[in-house]
Amino acid sequence: MSTVAPGKLQARAERKTRKREAKKDEIARSAMQALQELGYANTSLRDIAARANLSLGTLHYYFEDRTQLILHCVSLYKAAFISGLEEALHEASGREAVIHALANALASSIVKDASTHRLWYDIRGQALFDPAFRPMVRELEASLIRVVETAAEQTGSARTDIGAFGYALIDGVFRYQMQNQVTGTPRDHASLANEMQAVLERLF
Repeated sequence: MSTVAPGKLQARAERKTRKREAKKDEIARSAMQALQELGYANTSLRDIAARANLSLGTLHYYFEDRTQLILHCVSLYKAAFISGLEEALHEASGREAVIHALANALASSIVKDASTHRLWYDIRGQALFDPAFRPMVRELEASLIRVVETAAEQTGSARTDIGAFGYALIDGVFRYQMQNQVTGTPRDHASLANEMQAVLERLF
């Protein structure tokens, strides 16, 4: 009787895990449409299944419940947002270039993804009441604080308290801009970037 080598078993298990994670990412991207339109409180698994053209059984196979699916959705998009900011900073050199790059990256994200950011702020608010959301919020905000610290280092800022304070300041302006983009009068990229750049110049 032949046996499967341990290495092959491990490789097979890893392939299965990667395939499952890829499917979860695919479902999450499809689910984002419903979440962007309706928000956390008003979106059921049935809504998500209908918009993603999936059965409820399929959703339950990959995600334990609605909360788990929403956590996966938000983590996926927020990781891409953070990666975009990191990439913008990586290509910048010098104080003016760093401030310009970060301001433009933030403005671009508002113009293109305001409705998606709206979901993040919805979930962050829910974390005040639902402990299930708190670990993800803490993890993502820690990553955003590191982005601010990186920007501060690249601008040559001598401030030692700039991480959390800088994040709170930038986030406040970013949220206000996003809120106005969704519920008020949408603005163009240049206007948003100029406003954010003025804030960053004071911060750094």
